[in-house]
Amino acid sequence: MKKPKTVRTAAVTAVLAAALSACSSGGGQTQNASADQLAADPLTAVRAAADITGRTGSARTTTQLTTESGSKKAVFNGTGGYDYVKRIGRLEIDVPAGAATTGTIKEVVLPGTVYLQNTGAKIPAGKWVRLDVRQLPDGNLVSSGATDPASAAGALRGADSADLVGTETVDGVELKHYKGTLDLAKAAEATGGRGADGLRMAAQTFTHKQVPYEAWLDAQGRLRKVVETFGFAGVAGSKEAKDQVTVVSTTSLADFGKPVEAAEPAASEIYSMKASAPAK
Repeated sequence: MKKPKTVRTAAVTAVLAAALSACSSGGGQTQNASADQLAADPLTAVRAAADITGRTGSARTTTQLTTESGSKKAVFNGTGGYDYVKRIGRLEIDVPAGAATTGTIKEVVLPGTVYLQNTGAKIPAGKWVRLDVRQLPDGNLVSSGATDPASAAGALRGADSADLVGTETVDGVELKHYKGTLDLAKAAEATGGRGADGLRMAAQTFTHKQVPYEAWLDAQGRLRKVVETFGFAGVAGSKEAKDQVTVVSTTSLADFGKPVEAAEPAASEIYSMKASAPAK
């Protein structure tokens, strides 16, 4: 009997294949957001960034995911936003030229759940695939071409170290630049709930247990930009250098408090893969 392909394989593996071939936090509250202030201690400032950012209510985001394995490299660029009150975000990610899949990946993220729409994944036009992030080895931190804003910020709750690199002015805003390492398992524990599912899965899968990061925070302690470097084996169980994949995830946030359009797809828009009939 021939085993049917799963929805997870159709919708998500295509994105990872594209990368290799071409190459949530808790609910936020807006109250008292203006009273937040950047902590003087670097480690305290970095660990608090996710909660402070969540209290802004919402933010626009741009993302970039760079995947490298040997001489192969792929860069995914995305835009969207996250509503910290409703705990939902939406991203649109451009698939790089030459990748195995095509078009734009549309993604709606909620704590523990992701909806994907991808024309290159053999899913009917206009339909979404619903996935529990616990189905995904990386917890959806990289497999859909972006790290969602809630997870990118939430990972900083697990910071083990933080050094103040200096002060930089970006778009007229003075930002403090920090660098250090973080532990995804500690981040998951500090986040808790379904929002921790992705961080927990990634902690079990990624080979870099101490994840290098850089973070830029404003005077209120809000996260403006974070760069996190993940690593995993492209061939399951392999420790050979040629099989290792490095993923650099960059998430930038702006326009805090401005409305974000993001909604969970209707039930009629969800596509369920039907099992194929047994071979005769």
